[in-house]
Amino acid sequence: MTTINPATTLDVEGEIAVLTLDNPPVNALSHILREGVAAGLEAAAADPAVKAIVLICAGRTFIAGADIKEFGKPIAAPTLQDLQDRIEALDKPVIAALHGTALGGGLELALACHYRIASPSAKVGLPEIKLGIIPGAGGTQRLPRLVGLPRALDMILTGTPVGAASAVTLGIVDELAAGDLRAEALRFANAIVTEGRPLRRIRDEAQRLDGENVDAALEGARERHGRKMRGYESFERAMDAVANAARLPFDEGLAREREIFVELLGGTQSKAQRYVFGATRAVAKIADIPADTPTRKIGRVGIIGAGTMGGGIAMKFLSAGIPVTIIEQAQEALDRGTGTIAKNYAASVRRGRIRAEDAEKANALLTPSLEFDDLADCDLIIEAAFEEMAVKKEIFARLDAIARDGAILASNTSYLDIDEIASVTKRPADVLGMHFFSPANIMKLLEVVRGRETAKDVIATAMKIGRDIGKTAVLVGVCHGFVGNRMLSARQREANKLILEGAMPWDVDRVLTDFGLPMGPFQMADLAGLDLGWNRETSKGETIRERLCEADRRGQKTSAGFYDYDENRKGSPSAMVEEIILIKSREEGFERRAIGDDEILERLVYPMINEGAKILDEGIAQRASDIDVVWINGYGWPVYRGGPMFTADTIGPDVILDKMREFEARFGEDFAPAPMLERIAREGGSFTGAA
Repeated sequence: MTTINPATTLDVEGEIAVLTLDNPPVNALSHILREGVAAGLEAAAADPAVKAIVLICAGRTFIAGADIKEFGKPIAAPTLQDLQDRIEALDKPVIAALHGTALGGGLELALACHYRIASPSAKVGLPEIKLGIIPGAGGTQRLPRLVGLPRALDMILTGTPVGAASAVTLGIVDELAAGDLRAEALRFANAIVTEGRPLRRIRDEAQRLDGENVDAALEGARERHGRKMRGYESFERAMDAVANAARLPFDEGLAREREIFVELLGGTQSKAQRYVFGATRAVAKIADIPADTPTRKIGRVGIIGAGTMGGGIAMKFLSAGIPVTIIEQAQEALDRGTGTIAKNYAASVRRGRIRAEDAEKANALLTPSLEFDDLADCDLIIEAAFEEMAVKKEIFARLDAIARDGAILASNTSYLDIDEIASVTKRPADVLGMHFFSPANIMKLLEVVRGRETAKDVIATAMKIGRDIGKTAVLVGVCHGFVGNRMLSARQREANKLILEGAMPWDVDRVLTDFGLPMGPFQMADLAGLDLGWNRETSKGETIRERLCEADRRGQKTSAGFYDYDENRKGSPSAMVEEIILIKSREEGFERRAIGDDEILERLVYPMINEGAKILDEGIAQRASDIDVVWINGYGWPVYRGGPMFTADTIGPDVILDKMREFEARFGEDFAPAPMLERIAREGGSFTGAA
């Protein structure tokens, strides 16, 4: 065995050279690896005894992509394209042996090889779209030559990898390994040499594209993926690049692909998406809680409340294989809740999202009960009851009496003070918030709320269990609304003012959806139900929302709220709502005026950013990027805008400060700038250091 460099070794077995790459943890295609591949190929090519070369990786995966740290910097030679050119120029077959994940540049390198063999568990894909770019080393040109335009478009536009068996069916991989990958790759290579198989260069194969209707393929891709990819610059650019595989000679298509890649890489959207990639991984790092902090074993979870939220939370644990005891006060409510869980699993089976046997296993792990004492053996108990402090405190006092020592007691509260809830127990160190977002079985975000006395191992356990059930867990501190809802309140305050001053709900919502959010504040209110927290007996018609509820316009569930809804729950502007708003404006003494889209957007977004600055100053969030992860995963902030704090850096903190001061002079102290915003603007700094 010859050591080429610290990441590469070369071993010759008979007539086959085995080039082994080892660049932990994921064999990223960094400079040291590229150097090793180039030198190894040169050595193997120069050895007359070598008839074929196997490219294989040590560790848990094949090359899982480029080194993201090199993005935006000059790439030292040899580049990935240099390696591909060398492979395609060789007169000896090169076989890529794939295991784990062959992603991005890893798959592109494998596609430049003459043959590919893979472990049955391997996955291959081109996920660059998730970073706001397109494949930049021939992926948009070679993949369509193997699988055709429609399938290549699907893989590249979604970034979703395919399993090895599917890759064989599609023609991406030539063989599945029947046993040890190295031994199987040697067998395969020897067979290629013995049988004198040709050197297959994908770049020279265009027959799969012959007769392809390019326009039809593009239109089909827009229909399948356009709605989800609305606003992403990389979407249309990726389609253009893939279409070039059929429209242009290979080298011209490759050159155009590279141009598009470089343009997107330098754009704000790709910077935002790469920032979010790093930010999502950073949330697990907590300054005063080491990564090796012991966690508590969670063998059974108790959930108080079988309503929409409690049932959704239960499903996440059941799907992860964790037994759940769910309790309600009345049999009817319990039956309704467990019935909804069963229906949700059945629907997932019908849609092909899970197997029937997995649904059966999950349902079998659920224990419904009307007895509070049945929570005594649970390791984690999550309260998902009515959002009222007196209710929460009563429940936690009861839990304190029956929960076993060491059990973690969590509240799913959206706003309320965790420290006050913990104060009714003799174990405040075991109490914290676990704020799930609705629908809890779908939404990614989990705000883990750290109380004043919450133990570090309790926090570490909550963060870990959040990840275990597929959530993006973000640690936040105690304040009204924590991070997400506190900032949302600032936005809602301005939305309510705007419709009194001159805008209509559909104007406000349109501006935010044009910005990239899935819905605006009034659409969101209708979806949630306008009567949340409203009581007919105590309603005084003091707000537009109260007046709508009094008119039985309580949102989508009554087919009327801020909007009128048809049988498909599609909303349209309401003349009745417009009249209610005009009447309320007159009563409040407003002289209505035309309000432009720019002002609407600034008045909705800038106060959120300002509130985020206060949250950082108060230590409620660890870092600005945590705030952005909350808003992306909990509220649908567009990934390509990076989150509110990244957006602030993109606009410029000084620009936002000037506008906040202008609004403060016009509209009052709600726009008073946060000290941190003033400080960062004065110093020419940024919130995230990434924009």
